[in-house]
Amino acid sequence: MKEVIYVNKICLPKSKYPRIVIIGGGFAGLEFVKGLKNTGYQLILIDRNNFHQFQPLLYQVATSGLEPDSIVFPFRKQIHGFKNVIYKNANVKEINTSNKTIITDIGSVDYDYLVIATGTATNFFGLQNIEEQSLGLKDIRDSINIRHQMLLNLEKATSCCNIEERKKLSSFVIVGGGSAGVEMAGALAEFRRYILPKDYPEYSSSLMKIYLIEGTDKILGTMSEESSLSALKYLKDLDIDILLNEMVIDYKDDLIITKSGKKIVSKNIIWTAGIKGQFPNGINTGSIAPGNRLKTNGYLQVEGYENIYSIGDVAALISEETPHGHPQIAQAAIQQGKYLAQNFKNKLSNKRSSFFKFKNKGSLSTIGRHRAVADIGRYKFAGYFAWLIWSFIHLISISGFKNKILVGINWLISYFSYEKSNRLIIVNDKIK
Repeated sequence: MKEVIYVNKICLPKSKYPRIVIIGGGFAGLEFVKGLKNTGYQLILIDRNNFHQFQPLLYQVATSGLEPDSIVFPFRKQIHGFKNVIYKNANVKEINTSNKTIITDIGSVDYDYLVIATGTATNFFGLQNIEEQSLGLKDIRDSINIRHQMLLNLEKATSCCNIEERKKLSSFVIVGGGSAGVEMAGALAEFRRYILPKDYPEYSSSLMKIYLIEGTDKILGTMSEESSLSALKYLKDLDIDILLNEMVIDYKDDLIITKSGKKIVSKNIIWTAGIKGQFPNGINTGSIAPGNRLKTNGYLQVEGYENIYSIGDVAALISEETPHGHPQIAQAAIQQGKYLAQNFKNKLSNKRSSFFKFKNKGSLSTIGRHRAVADIGRYKFAGYFAWLIWSFIHLISISGFKNKILVGINWLISYFSYEKSNRLIIVNDKIK
């Protein structure tokens, strides 16, 4: 039986090994933990959720394509058999760098090394009305909120005799033409094409309007020009209204207002237009980069600290090659988690580590059934083949064998039947 001691109110097993506290169990944090399982460190993984979520498929939950439990996986099940890993469900409030202590809502814990992998939050750029009334797409709760609001408003629209009110209820506006916004728009368009006529025969599918608003002159701005143009064509084929070079500046009285003066009526606004880093208080402001990210050196150490590291979307390795840091995508986070784990292994054997180098394995985005775009090295793909690549990569990347099976079965059923998952309305306190 393990000896147990109390460390600043949090009960932890006594260990002779150096303690690494990891804040955040996203792609980066979880990959780091996997890389150091059963090694000469005590790992304390802290996350406010008790599960890891596969964020690239949040939009499918939001549009009834998948059930929430298909893309989440409990941490305790994930770390089963990792003898040196302890998970704590807590919110980290503050980092005391002088005492090497973190303060959480369940107590405090000391660390020898700290790894900050807290990811990002939705950035509303100070637009208060939009922050209060729109829905983001950053975690599983956002997906559930979107799904419930969509279904609830469509139900209201079937009973509404006022044409203008029905128009508001059945119009959907996605702000942000990156991968999340494009995939969300494509999935909504497929819902309109295949599900609406069966579930809502009371009114024509043409009443459900879908808008995609992007502040620049192209969608999928981080991908190639060829992929961007192909995606634009696919979206137009799905009858999605696309507004480029338009900045949303306000949302009030069910009216979306753009900088150029355009106005769109809708009770459904989904915000995917920006993200910003999030991390606990206690880090010096000199260590913070634009976008509220943590500046790191080539070893992923936070600038100004020897024993604090940052990985994933919240980290910004600023260099001549990456003046704005690495892209805030899953593959960068995974590579950083693996790299940092290897660095800590090198410490145990007194080996030197080289600087982190990101290897871009390509970019993918899907726009509904049989439509996707892919940039893989110098090769550009679009259409059915790109969709197969996208499907395969995402399926093998999901945590847990059971989840892979659930998602695969759902996709097969949808492929042959044009059917979606259970479309239940379970209202929570954010849905009005």
